[in-house]
Amino acid sequence: MDEQRNNQNNPELTPLQERLRREEEERNRRASQKKGGSKAGYFITGLSGVIVGVLLMWLLLPSLADQLPGSKTEKTEQSGSTAGVEQTATVVTTDVTSAVEKVSEAVVGISNYQVAQNSLGGFWFGQGGMQQNQNQNEEGKLQEAGTGSGVVYKIENGEAYIVTNNHVIEKAEKLEITLKDGSKKEATLVGSDIWTDLAVIKVKADGIKTVANFGDSEVLKQGETVIAIGNPLGLDFYGSVTVGVISGTDRAVPVDLNGDGTEDWQSEVLQTDAAINGGNSGGALVNLNGDLIGINSMKIASEQVEGLGFAIPINTVIPIIKQLEKNGEVVRPAMGISLLDLTDIPAFYQAQTLELPEGITTGVVVAEVTAGSAAAEAGMKQYDVIYEMDGEKIENVIDLRKHLYTKTDVGDKLKVKVYRAGKTVELNLVLKESTD
Repeated sequence: MDEQRNNQNNPELTPLQERLRREEEERNRRASQKKGGSKAGYFITGLSGVIVGVLLMWLLLPSLADQLPGSKTEKTEQSGSTAGVEQTATVVTTDVTSAVEKVSEAVVGISNYQVAQNSLGGFWFGQGGMQQNQNQNEEGKLQEAGTGSGVVYKIENGEAYIVTNNHVIEKAEKLEITLKDGSKKEATLVGSDIWTDLAVIKVKADGIKTVANFGDSEVLKQGETVIAIGNPLGLDFYGSVTVGVISGTDRAVPVDLNGDGTEDWQSEVLQTDAAINGGNSGGALVNLNGDLIGINSMKIASEQVEGLGFAIPINTVIPIIKQLEKNGEVVRPAMGISLLDLTDIPAFYQAQTLELPEGITTGVVVAEVTAGSAAAEAGMKQYDVIYEMDGEKIENVIDLRKHLYTKTDVGDKLKVKVYRAGKTVELNLVLKESTD
């Protein structure tokens, strides 16, 4: 029927032409079917890729999120109807924490009890050098006058020995220590020394288990980390820890020992920027090994500078506390004279009374000679002006005391040069034990 219809529509086509036309139509139909099938295949393949990609992203996104910088995964756990964040305990251990743990229980609080009176005098930390107790009891009653710190350095024969500052225990009628657990013990004074500001006390050793190990202050370096442990501002801040560095290893700080406004001595100390405040006196300065390398003693503070902390080097402390244990005091040589700085004498008297050679402006004036003393036996006289000892120039009283106390001993011979009535006189003293 179709062929007849096509033949009727194309009456002019020959049978051969008609056959060729049908073959051409068949080729076109097949080509059209092949092209349509290829598009469907491309679509299915692309759709499959998208589905696979989405599935991979869904599976991988949680683990990828955990690896992003700053990401935080918070774990929670539920118990019944209550959900809570899981807590993780972190233990931090550093050189500082290890050192503190090693020595902190050897640092104790010290309370100084005195008969009620006016506030203490002194030169360390201003009034009294320790944290002052502001409570005023009835006059004549025993009261806590102040608090400081101390370090247990030895346990022997059932007694614990504690080193502290002289100004912490000075004038005490009763001494009491406080341990880390809050327990208290009455202490006994073993000995003290005003010149080095050191003292030793002792208590019954029961309950005391930690003893500080001595380090070596001679090997300290500027910039080395150190730790100060003590009780600043009273026992409410017991065992406070501050960290700093060694700012200087050989500082010379002048001090007024008797509160008369005149510098009597020059302390050789360590300087640190670790905070040291009232109540820290007598506490420990330790290195990162937890070894005791100094006894905290004083600070300098003013409007111009932050507080500068100072500690007595342990190599200075050790021989002093040994003498205090043995004798209750430090045995020092004495010349047997009263002294004045030449600079404190008016120019008129320097010329008329002392008859000094022209141009002499420094030295030590002998104000008085004690009968029977080393100076008296050597022929020293009032108004002699000392300017040299054992070949070392002496410019003031501090120079004289430092030479006498650090470079000589009882029984030593001391060569002294003086100006007397305008002339130089050389004297030889055999030093005796001080009775002061």
